[in-house]
Order: sequence, then C-alpha cells, then structure tokens
Amino acid sequence: MKALRIHAGPRARQHLEQHGLQPGDVRVIPAAAGGPKGLILGPLDRFLFGDWLTGSSQPVHLVGASIGAWRMATACLGSSVAAFERLEHDYIHQSYELPPGKKRPPASHVSERFGQNLQAFYGGRVAEVLSHPRFHLHIVTSRGRHVLAREHRVGTPLGYLGAFLTNTVHRKALGAWLERVVFSSPDAAAPAPGGAALPFGTADFRTRQVQLTAQNFMPALQASCSIPFVLQAVHDIPGAPRGAYWDGGITDYHLHMGYHLAPAGAGGLVLYPHFQHQVVPGWLDKGLKWRHGSTAALDSMVVLSPHPEWVRTLPHGKLPDRNDFTHYGTDSTGRAKAWLAATGASQQLADELAEWLHRPDMGAVQAL
Repeated sequence: MKALRIHAGPRARQHLEQHGLQPGDVRVIPAAAGGPKGLILGPLDRFLFGDWLTGSSQPVHLVGASIGAWRMATACLGSSVAAFERLEHDYIHQSYELPPGKKRPPASHVSERFGQNLQAFYGGRVAEVLSHPRFHLHIVTSRGRHVLAREHRVGTPLGYLGAFLTNTVHRKALGAWLERVVFSSPDAAAPAPGGAALPFGTADFRTRQVQLTAQNFMPALQASCSIPFVLQAVHDIPGAPRGAYWDGGITDYHLHMGYHLAPAGAGGLVLYPHFQHQVVPGWLDKGLKWRHGSTAALDSMVVLSPHPEWVRTLPHGKLPDRNDFTHYGTDSTGRAKAWLAATGASQQLADELAEWLHRPDMGAVQAL
C-alpha cells in the first residue's frame, strides 16, 4: 500500500509538470500544530533537511506553530538528522505524574516539565538556531487580548468561549480576542528590527513581529506549544508586548497563509510536509468543514501527507494524538510502544518521496 500522497496548488502543479521538484525551488516550509500527529513526519524531516535540501543554497523560511515550531527550530541545528532523532525520542518518552483519581496532570506540572525538556534540548545551542546561514525561523504564537491578556481561572475559559463563538461567525472576528505574534530569527543579510521579513501576508489577521533572541527563544517556543488548559500561558516574553501567550495553532493551526515567494517571479514553491492534505486556518476551525478547502493562498504549495488508508494500518488505525495521553494514562510504556510503531512505519513516506523525486510521476499528484 502506498503511504505518501502529493497534492499541489495550480501554480505548483504547473511548475512540477515543467521542472519537477528540485531543492532550489523551495522558498518556504510550513510546519503545522497538531501535537503528537507531527511525529509521523520525522523521517520526512530527516530526509528533507539532512539530505535533499543540502543540494541547494537559497534562503528558506521555516514557519512553525506548536510542535511545528519545535520541528523547524530543530532543523536549524547542526547535525539536524541526529537532532530530529532526539526530538522524536524525547517527545515519545515524555511522561507526567497524574494526581490520584485524575486522567490528566495539572497544567502547571506539564508546563514546568515541558520547559525543562526544552532547556535540556536547546540549552547551549540557541545561537546555532539564530545564526543558521540559510534558514530563517519564524515561531508563531497567539497573544491574548482584553480578557485573555492575563491567564485567569475564570476569565480565560470565558475568553476562549467568546473566541470560539465569534470565530464561528467570521475568522477575522477572532482578532478581538487573540493576535498572531511571530518571533523571527535575525537576517544577517538584511537586518531589520523585527527579524527576517515575514514570508507571508498579514492582511488576514492582526499580526505583530518580534525579533527572536537568545533571551526570548525558550519562552517563545514554549508559548507556541502551550495548548490552553493543557499548559499554562507564557507571560511577558522579553522583547515582546506584555501579555499572555499561547499555542500558535490557535490562530494558525495549519498555517493557511498567503506566502510571499522571493525573489518574485522566480517560480519558488512552498513545500509542506503535513499529517493531512487539508490546510485548516485556525485551531477553532477544526469543526468548521467549510474552512477546510483550498484557497488562492495555496496556489504555489506542494503538500506531502500520509494516505488515509495507510494511516488505518497504524496502531489503533490512526496517527498518534493527544488523546493517547488519556487513553494510556500512567502506561507511558504502552503509549511509547504504539508511537514508536507509527514513527517506524512512517519511514515509508520518506522512501516514497525519494523515489518520486528520482522518477517524478505527475499521475500521482492530486489537486490541492
């Protein structure tokens, strides 16, 4: 059974028909939020960053939210293949202490443990991330406004209820409750106060940009991974506007953005390793099926994703997800075994991509 599906927007498909897919074509790589689902992309990450992209020299913008931000920051480390292997190991083997009678640990405990894990992973290596000669990292976070400006046991649930209801009416209405704040690594070639220029338009949603530094890297990355009510918000990140910062997936679940492909007219592409082919705008849009379709923003995008039939062959017939923490409870060994089986099987995704790149078959490319 084939594991990999390839979807392309109309401009991207025309490019593939005329030129195939070359490492030098890639200008942007997005990386979605989605928690453990992102584990399935480990072999693709190792192949793309550790092998295939080394055959080019152009700058590439890496845009990530939540686990996607962790993945893209890892791509900026030296010896990225080993770093991706460690990310996979550390994520799979994370464990938390459950209070008696509870199915999930308190958010304070998860935040403390997660912060320790990030420190162990990136401690002493942040400079590698910020000074990568080719990759410009953009970490997406969601900053609370008004009642969500500070985390509060009453105000926060009420704020997110309001965000959910208004977002259902119109996505832009979510901006009354949250704004997108992007932490961008410096661009040595064209220094600017906010870091490397954003590779996407911001007319869709209220947006701020902050330069990523050694002082705010850890809190920005933790904020991007801080799922409301599962982890605590990160407050008052150095160099950024004061306030509470949460998971970047709330505003940009799958990073459905209008990407700028510089230099203009050069025919660049957005290459998107993803755990599904639909690119959903925000986390609160998951149940709003009418927002799951393609738009003109995705015209130059190539999405690499697992085939749903292949996914059904994985443990429990699905990708790893956050529900597994509750399902397995204190049986972290059982959860790790299931996740390791899924990530091991996903090597097939990378193998099939390498085969397609060697012998491109446009019959295998579907419309995005």
